Amino acid sequence: MRTRPLKVALLGCGVVGSEVARIMTTHADDLAARIGAPVELAGVAVRRPDKVREGIAPELITTDATALVKRGDIDVIVEVIGGVEPARTLITTAFEHGASVVSANKALLAQDGAALYAAAEEHGQDLYYEAAVAGAIPLVRPLRESLAGDKINRVMGIVNGTTNFILDKMDTSGAGYSEALDEATALGYAEADPTADVEGFDAAAKAAILAGIAFHTRVRLDDVYREGMTEVTAADFASAKQMGCTIKLLAICERAADGGSVTARVHPAMIPLSHPLASVREAYNAVFVEAEAAGQLMFYGPGAGGAPTASAVLGDLVAVCRNKLNEANGPGESAYTQLPVSSMGEVVTRYHISLDVADKPGVLAQVATVFAEHGVSIDTVRQQGRQDGFGEASLVVVTHRAPDAALSGTVEALRKLDTVRGVASIMRVEGE
Repeated sequence: MRTRPLKVALLGCGVVGSEVARIMTTHADDLAARIGAPVELAGVAVRRPDKVREGIAPELITTDATALVKRGDIDVIVEVIGGVEPARTLITTAFEHGASVVSANKALLAQDGAALYAAAEEHGQDLYYEAAVAGAIPLVRPLRESLAGDKINRVMGIVNGTTNFILDKMDTSGAGYSEALDEATALGYAEADPTADVEGFDAAAKAAILAGIAFHTRVRLDDVYREGMTEVTAADFASAKQMGCTIKLLAICERAADGGSVTARVHPAMIPLSHPLASVREAYNAVFVEAEAAGQLMFYGPGAGGAPTASAVLGDLVAVCRNKLNEANGPGESAYTQLPVSSMGEVVTRYHISLDVADKPGVLAQVATVFAEHGVSIDTVRQQGRQDGFGEASLVVVTHRAPDAALSGTVEALRKLDTVRGVASIMRVEGE
C-alpha cells in the first residue's frame, strides 16, 4: 500500500459534509484498505468558522474556499455546498489545479454539466456525482457504467422524498395537502420554504441528469417540463382509488418510439397499485429503469439525509481515489447521440380529467364531441349528480393514449362550453 496519503478537501460542512468528515475519520483504516492508500482530510471550507464541528481539527477550517482549491496538493475536492455559484467556479478551479471532484450538486450539474465535464477532461480529472440523484441509492454509476452496453428506453421514478411523504400521507390518512405539508415540516422532511420540492424544481434537476446519462445526450434543466403537486386534492386521490391507482410525483425520462428524440418531465401522475413505484412509502425514493436487454430494473432506498447522501459521496470518493492511484480516469460525459429534446406537447400518455358540468341531458354528448374533434379517444366516463342544489354534476373522463398537445387543445375547448362550469382536475396516468 502507498504510504503517502491522498489529500481530500471538503467544500461545505453542513448535514452532509459533517457526515462525510465523520466517516472519513471513523472508517479511515477501511477506506485505506479499499483504496490502496490512506486518505487524509486536508481542509474544510465553511462560511461560519466559529461553529463547533466535532471530530474536525480547528486548523483544517477555513473560510477561503478559493485558496483551498488552489493549493495544488489536493487530490480530490468534495463539493457539498450546493447552488450554482460559487460552486461552479470552485469546481473548475479545482480541475485547473490538479484535483478531481466529487459533487452532490444536482442544480449545478443539471444546468452546466457539459461545461464541467469539458473542464474535467481538459485537465485530466474526474467528475463523479452519485449523491446528486436519489441519495444513497446507487443509480448514476449503474446507468453510466453497469448499463453502458445496453440501450435504455425509459427511466421513471420518485426522486424527491419530501413530495413522496406528503402524497403518501394524503393517500393513507386522507389528509389535505396543507395538513400533510405541515407534518412533513414538523418531522424535518420539508424545508421552511418547500418550493423547490413541492413545485418540482428539485426533481426536474435530477431528471435532467438522469436523462443525459440514460440517453447519451445533453439535457439541461430548461429542457425538463415541470409541474408541481400543490394542486393535488383529496378528490384526486378518491378518483385514483376508484381506478385502482395512487398518485406520485414522477420524474419521467423516455426515448421516443422511433428513437429520434427524448423527453424529460416532472409532474404528478396516477399509477396503478400493481406498479412497483406505487408501494414506495414515506420519504423513500425509487427509480424504475426499462432497458432493451436488461429489461425492467428498480432501484430503491432513502433518497436524502446526511448519512445516506454521505454514503454516496464516499462511494465516489473511493472510486476517484483509486483512479488517482492508477493514474487513470473514470467515465466522462457520454453525449454522442446528441438527440433533440422534444416538447411536452409531443409526449403521448393517458389522462384523467374531472369536469364540473351542468346536470342536464346532452352534456355528455357535447363533451364527447369535443374530445373526438381533437383526436383524443375516450376510454371510460363516470358521471355523478350532486346534492348541492346548484344543478351540477361531476364528470370524470379517462382517455386512451394521446399527445399532450391534443389533450391541451381539448381542455381549452371544453372550458368554452357553456355546459362546462369548470375543469376541476387534469392528471396523467402512467405506468400501465
